[in-house]
Amino acid sequence: MAKTSLIQKWMRKPKFQTRKYNRCRICGRPRGYMSDFQMCRICFRGLASYGQIPGITKSSW
Repeated sequence: MAKTSLIQKWMRKPKFQTRKYNRCRICGRPRGYMSDFQMCRICFRGLASYGQIPGITKSSW
């Protein structure tokens, strides 16, 4: 879980547009961000394994 102060800082509008960066909407993690789903890889995997993301299935062959 990210620090609350960093999440609050991220939510503010930056002084310059280029300073904006992405964080997971669920846990606030800045790394491993998947822009298609707006969440980190860890939260994505957890939700996908429970079938809470429509259209995503675990691959097997």
